[in-house]
Amino acid sequence: MLLRGSAAAFLLLATVLVGWRILKPAEVLATSKTPYPPLVVSAPGVLGRINVAPLIIEDRLRVYAAKHQVRADEPVYGKSVYTTRWSLRRWPEQLSGVVAAGPTVITRWSDGALVALDGRTGRIAWRAEAGAGPGYAGHRTGAATVWDPPGLRIAAGAVVVTVDHQIWAYDVSTGAERWRVTAPAGCADGFTTAGGAYVCATGAYDLATGKAVPGWPAGPFVPAGCAVARSGCAGFRDGASRGWLADAPAPRRSPALDRPESTIAAGLVVSAGNGVVTAYREDGSTLWTWSGQARLLGGVTGRVLLLTPDHYLVGLDVRDGRARYRFRLAYRKEDDLWDLGGLMVSEHYVAIERRRKGGPDDPDSPIYYYTTDTVLLVAL
Repeated sequence: MLLRGSAAAFLLLATVLVGWRILKPAEVLATSKTPYPPLVVSAPGVLGRINVAPLIIEDRLRVYAAKHQVRADEPVYGKSVYTTRWSLRRWPEQLSGVVAAGPTVITRWSDGALVALDGRTGRIAWRAEAGAGPGYAGHRTGAATVWDPPGLRIAAGAVVVTVDHQIWAYDVSTGAERWRVTAPAGCADGFTTAGGAYVCATGAYDLATGKAVPGWPAGPFVPAGCAVARSGCAGFRDGASRGWLADAPAPRRSPALDRPESTIAAGLVVSAGNGVVTAYREDGSTLWTWSGQARLLGGVTGRVLLLTPDHYLVGLDVRDGRARYRFRLAYRKEDDLWDLGGLMVSEHYVAIERRRKGGPDDPDSPIYYYTTDTVLLVAL
């Protein structure tokens, strides 16, 4: 009996120790010593499909979000997910959001930690503390965490974190706190402009100083021409539905952007409606038109990107509106029974999250996404 009791006690102790090792709070960092991948520009077309949404870093590598981990792989043009290049896991904290500026990848966690990683190596560049972030909301693909993270924006060398009525701004290169302000209600989840402002329903704040920008139009605002994470937006519409360009510290009126179906792509104000895509000069006059039903996806240098109803991607030349390429958004023999979910457009690549056409609205449903590998990778 004594031996049996001792054995049982030993097994219980071993179980407790193993459980503690697995579940105890821990941070595990895996870095990379291999050279930073070179920039490779692929010919326009569909490259592959993967099951997670990538945050594309300098068109050189891909960063993915999971509930307790951020990780990277390469190459960007790879047709599937490859061996992890670097990763950071923090247990039991949850990953709230990820943004990037150049090669610097900034992660926000549920305990309020901001951890910046050098995307080239995965090494920690700096740490800072802000208010507690929300839990992981990326669902199966992680798209919401890397493409539209709540309360996390970036522009003008600053990363902005919002919690309730508090707004923090940190320097991207060092992690030093630039400023902290208490904002009115309705300012928790705004956007940043290419001209260096954080904009929310009640006004705008200078990203360098945190001071309210004088002479700003009245909100609420609708951003236009934004990069990933509603950051670096090129323009917006104000509370009176008037359009403004926001590529400089002081916004400039843009009557062409008054149209609710218009946005800014590749430096142009572009609208799509009634079967015509129209690009406008800064004075509001028409620069060119393209006939056809399409949805504006954004723009890259020299091209305006369209998605047609039959799932073709069209790249229009910014100078004359002519189609420079047109190809079907399908991997091999896939059908077109999907709707656009989220997307990220980089300079040479785009990632498209696809929802099942006619499927449920619940991202946790097994039939919410188009396929298991629901994110399409496309070269521009």
